[in-house]
Amino acid sequence: MRPTSILFLLFILIPPIEIGLFIAIGGRIGLWPTLGIVLVTAVIGASLVSRQGRAELIRLQTEFAAGQFPAKPLAHGAMILVAGALLITPGFLTDAIGFALLSPPIREALRKWGVRRWSNRVMVL
Repeated sequence: MRPTSILFLLFILIPPIEIGLFIAIGGRIGLWPTLGIVLVTAVIGASLVSRQGRAELIRLQTEFAAGQFPAKPLAHGAMILVAGALLITPGFLTDAIGFALLSPPIREALRKWGVRRWSNRVMVL
């Protein structure tokens, strides 16, 4: 499946899933606690993204200074950027995926999967 097809499916599927989750969770805990959770996760997520983004920037600079190509910090930085976008998007599914991307072991597993998946199609350093 092509990347554009996957993105198209995600844009079609995620909003109804998020709406369903809002209705289900809001029905159980109420409107204001649901909105509170969404706001709190956005604030916590922004803080974590900022902290982890700075740490990856330092790793990036360190590898550049050592004369190495910073493939890992670039990949991790890109995933942190995606995590930030997902965490500021209101929703429970996007928050779960965003918080998962802030986990270094998950990011590294995704990076390794991407290297295996794309190594025969592009030059990976």
